[in-house]
Amino acid sequence: MNKKRTQQISEEVRKCLAEIVQNKLKDPRIPTMLSISSVEVTNDLSFAKVYVSVLGSEKEKEEAIKGLNSAKGFLKKELGRSVKLRAMPELIFTGDDSIERGVRMAKLIDEVNNGNN
Repeated sequence: MNKKRTQQISEEVRKCLAEIVQNKLKDPRIPTMLSISSVEVTNDLSFAKVYVSVLGSEKEKEEAIKGLNSAKGFLKKELGRSVKLRAMPELIFTGDDSIERGVRMAKLIDEVNNGNN
């Protein structure tokens, strides 16, 4: 499958998963400050690596990933209703700390800029 099509499918899966997690998933382990930052679908559409960003401690992040993994069946079923694919990819949830790194870098840049004034 061409790269553009795979990227389109990845983005559609990301949008739908984010909506499902925010509005339909009722797991107490999953915090409200959770976002699906990106999704990478393999070329054969058999797997989708889902990057999850959680604002909170490491324990909260681990619990959120556990909660998402236990809800895989439900998420896959709901995703199948939203995204029309011949076969729904297997979801693999992994933590994403890119937002935290960005915030840390912004603070460092602000410190450098304020130190020069």
